[in-house]
Amino acid sequence: MSKKAKRYFGTDGIRGEVGKHPITADFVLKIGWALGVALAKAERARGGSDDGRGSILIGKDTRISGYMFESVLESGLAASGKDVMLLGPMPTPAVAWMTRSLRARAGVVISASHNLHSDNGIKFFDADGIKLSDDMEYAIEAEVEAEMQTVSSEALGKATRVDDAAGRYIEFCKSTVPVGLRLHGLRIVVDCAHGATYHIAPKVFSELGAEVIPIGCSPNGLNINAGCGVLDPGALRETVRRTRADIGIAFDGDGDRVAMVDSRGEVLDGDRILFVLVEDRIARGERIESVVGTVMSGLGLEESLRARGIGFDRVQVGDRHVMERMRASGSVLGGEPSGHIICLDQACTGDGIVAALQVLRALVDSGSSLVEAGKGMNHYPQAIRNIRTRSPFDPESDDNLQEAIAAARTRLGDEGRALVRASGTEPVVRVMVEGKDRAKTEEIAERLASMIDTEGG
Repeated sequence: MSKKAKRYFGTDGIRGEVGKHPITADFVLKIGWALGVALAKAERARGGSDDGRGSILIGKDTRISGYMFESVLESGLAASGKDVMLLGPMPTPAVAWMTRSLRARAGVVISASHNLHSDNGIKFFDADGIKLSDDMEYAIEAEVEAEMQTVSSEALGKATRVDDAAGRYIEFCKSTVPVGLRLHGLRIVVDCAHGATYHIAPKVFSELGAEVIPIGCSPNGLNINAGCGVLDPGALRETVRRTRADIGIAFDGDGDRVAMVDSRGEVLDGDRILFVLVEDRIARGERIESVVGTVMSGLGLEESLRARGIGFDRVQVGDRHVMERMRASGSVLGGEPSGHIICLDQACTGDGIVAALQVLRALVDSGSSLVEAGKGMNHYPQAIRNIRTRSPFDPESDDNLQEAIAAARTRLGDEGRALVRASGTEPVVRVMVEGKDRAKTEEIAERLASMIDTEGG
């Protein structure tokens, strides 16, 4: 199949502003139908017998447009002859795990992750709880271009609701730590970003014995990710300090990203969380050959790992790319500074709750605080700018910008990095400059950011 650019799929499924193509009710109806048809054709191509049936799971986060898209996805899949199992509001990693646990044909998540309520998107998982392959995404796009045809009445799919989905997933999360683990004596602030973890994460930690102070747990369809969660941990930091909590844990709207706050109110990003997990594995006598990160991962993490004889592989931004490299290399730990943390021996995708539990296990086993656990990693100042554009902008097509990036890299030398990339999930260009000299990194980042065409081309 030709590897031409995909028309609809981006870094993580299909995403955009609600009401604007492709995030419209009629298009998402067609996507549901196309998914069902593509799965049936793939099954027949493998020599299997596809009678048009086979369950597809649908989960969603808490944004108001999820009601509309859940209904049309269900209709499109039923029209293609696929049975549907509705999970209701559930974290993205929960849908991945339940797709595998319930032996479903595929899983679909209605979510725009860390974006505000005005956006939404569709994510897909295969039967193993892994994000769809490029070939399957191309196949779905090909079916979208075809005329939608409904199967005969006797072949139509049916829909059922999984009433105990949240309870199942809570028990799964707890199963990823030893049965003897107790969090008694720990006061934890949990910020669920008014998103899909609101009815799950507080219960997981409290059932393990922690005193939980929940914030960001009152979704109304419009407040998801608004002034809370991973992207805006200010309320979490303030609550940790005010309540004298031991730890703060923040998730994003769909629960696949995590950030942690220590007792001083200092934020630990994905790099530091990965480092804590590596140190814990070493302390338990496990051999860690390599860890997978992205081009955005910090130099300090790479240096700290290499000092311990651990390789560090960088891939493109996106937890899908991290997962692919981990599966190819046999790595069990990987992630992104944004908070996608993959513990491949515990979960089949990045999971914020599972990652947080692994950190808590490390602290309990070592008897140390989060402040102490994060001290061993080198850290260089980073200057980050996110520039919103009116339409997509490709930094590589701007010769003047590329010359400025090359000059910045020469100036930083071996003591820093400069990256400029377009987001794969929203019309934003991200500038990241890292180096030992904070003033220099800030100056270079500001210079590069000023060169971004905010009109988008």
